[in-house]
Amino acid sequence: MTESESYMPALFVGHGSPMNGIEDSEFATNWAKIAAQIPRPRAILCISAHWTSSNTLVATTSHPETIYDFYGFPEELYRVVYPAPGAPDIAKRVQEIVKVKSVYPNDSRGLDHGAWIVLKRMYPTADIPTLQLSLNQKLTPQEHYDLGKELLQLRREGVLIIGSGNIVHNLALARMNHTGYPWAYEFDEGVAKKIDEDEHLSLIHYELIPNSGKAFWTNEHYLPLLYVLALKQPHERVSHSASKVIYGSISMRCVLVHE
Repeated sequence: MTESESYMPALFVGHGSPMNGIEDSEFATNWAKIAAQIPRPRAILCISAHWTSSNTLVATTSHPETIYDFYGFPEELYRVVYPAPGAPDIAKRVQEIVKVKSVYPNDSRGLDHGAWIVLKRMYPTADIPTLQLSLNQKLTPQEHYDLGKELLQLRREGVLIIGSGNIVHNLALARMNHTGYPWAYEFDEGVAKKIDEDEHLSLIHYELIPNSGKAFWTNEHYLPLLYVLALKQPHERVSHSASKVIYGSISMRCVLVHE
């Protein structure tokens, strides 16, 4: 086996509405298709837009609970349980291999909807050990990217790293049953072009991409993309899917880093 063949793919997912966890949407179908196309992971590490903190934290619990960090949705959604086992051994590895910043253990964090609505569609049997890494709000985009680079060893060890957010995520401007605003498509497609060109510095300094000011007002949904791109190796490719903007200002684009 060559070194390149030993890398588990890495994935950024535009997760959108929590309803994708129970509705048979085109996005849920896409996530299941991705899972069927890639090797089965030994474990899953998710960096979700919905776990932010003042330090970099990694979940160490053996039995993460399903977190319902949303409100106003149908009761059916609150009855969903995603009982994946935790991965304290992978949490320990994260603490060992990350050198640029201290990573602190958290023994109470479960799986937020940025993680479980996606994983429920990708791996419905919930039998793959899963954990989350928080987004440290004190870090710059460059520091998030640099931290992401240090997770590469996990890919060699069969861990699927998933960044879950949305490239465009502006709920203040969202409108039900509305196709994407032109500016939203322009930013989403501008980011996609930079991804294809391996222009990672431009993606770190996303404020220089046209319409970044409208794409999001806070960047927690964008930052998980930087973790995934930081893991890309020179010989690898990227594949885009679900390249669509919904509700006017929510991009559902997924980006897969692979051979």
